Amino acid sequence: MNLAVNGERLLQRLEELAEIGAIVGADGDRGSARLALTAEDGQGRDLVVKWMRDLGLDISIDGVGNVIATMPHPSGLSPVMTGSHIDTVATGGRFDGNLGVLAGLEVIESVMSAGDELDRPLAVGFFTDEEGARFPPDMLGSLVYAGGMTVEEALDIRAVDGARFGDELESIGYAGGAPSPGPAPHAFVELHIEQGPVLEVEDIKIGAVTGVQGISWTKVTLRGQSNHAGTTPMSMRKDPAAALFTIGAELQRIVERIGEPQVGTIGRVELVPNLVNVVPASATFTVDVRHTDDETLINVEREVAALIEEVAAQHGLLVETESLARFAPVVFDDRVVEIVERSAQQRELSVKRMPSGAGHDAQMLARVCPSAMVFTPSVRGISHNPAEITADEDLIAGCQVLCDVMLELAGTTFEEAK
Repeated sequence: MNLAVNGERLLQRLEELAEIGAIVGADGDRGSARLALTAEDGQGRDLVVKWMRDLGLDISIDGVGNVIATMPHPSGLSPVMTGSHIDTVATGGRFDGNLGVLAGLEVIESVMSAGDELDRPLAVGFFTDEEGARFPPDMLGSLVYAGGMTVEEALDIRAVDGARFGDELESIGYAGGAPSPGPAPHAFVELHIEQGPVLEVEDIKIGAVTGVQGISWTKVTLRGQSNHAGTTPMSMRKDPAAALFTIGAELQRIVERIGEPQVGTIGRVELVPNLVNVVPASATFTVDVRHTDDETLINVEREVAALIEEVAAQHGLLVETESLARFAPVVFDDRVVEIVERSAQQRELSVKRMPSGAGHDAQMLARVCPSAMVFTPSVRGISHNPAEITADEDLIAGCQVLCDVMLELAGTTFEEAK
């Protein structure tokens, strides 16, 4: 089926959703702030669910607020599913996650408008707390959907602001009764902006994503002795900030020694009491390390843990660590990746097979069904920032490839393809 999506309708919906929780960046760029399970997240959910209901889709909401909308279909077969998330970081852009959800909605509306019969239904979903910016870990909703965490465990998670997940879910009205884990789709494909510079730099229009690198998040607290910054000799200090800076510099050296695609980041830092003339009593920070090879990632985790203990001992500090998230690398189904690649080529769009450096809901769905992703370029590789932008033509091209992939998957019998 050679079906054209309605690009203008997609762009209009992206704009409407972006206005909920709208923010303006330092340079006047327009972004969005809809942290998971906040009032803004609830309003965004209401808008997307309204669009789903307008199409007459069958909507289910599970115990952690994942929303799945499925085309009515007489076959009773499992659907080809797409989707992503609509929650953002505090300084988010307009396309991260949102594109995948609204493009999926556009594909379904285009198919229904054309009146063509598919072998099996299509479905689109949005998963709760993909960002992990408020409730750890990231991809929480899709992790529950795929059976990697129970609803009960998720409901008791505390946010960075102290709120309980279950209470906040109730407050926005999205505590549903659909079972978890959710039913496995026939296949899953997620459209997303790249969030990196590769496609733009190489002038490539579509990324056929082969997998997602492993992610390890650790929270570290160093406890020392708060004291006067002027009267305490350097040799007599127990300064957690000084240790933190050493750890940061050494982490950079570790990452550079291993080389690409190894990355490492200290992302959040809190000093107490955080005063200009006081040696801190404690330093709390996060360490984010990622690699496509799990053995390498494990070795880096061990090396960083040893580094933290060694530096803390040198400064006379106590150490507390907490694992916030740990996901092994994921390899996507090569048959689905091949369909993405071929669909782009048939549209005469340049395409590149590539891994994802960021985590995505598709890596959780890959546990239960054949899965892959479609990337579109990000201008200057900027994301998690109001300056995040993807050209309209690239947004529409990505949606068109998603449509082509979903239609082919709806007629694919994977058992026969093995």
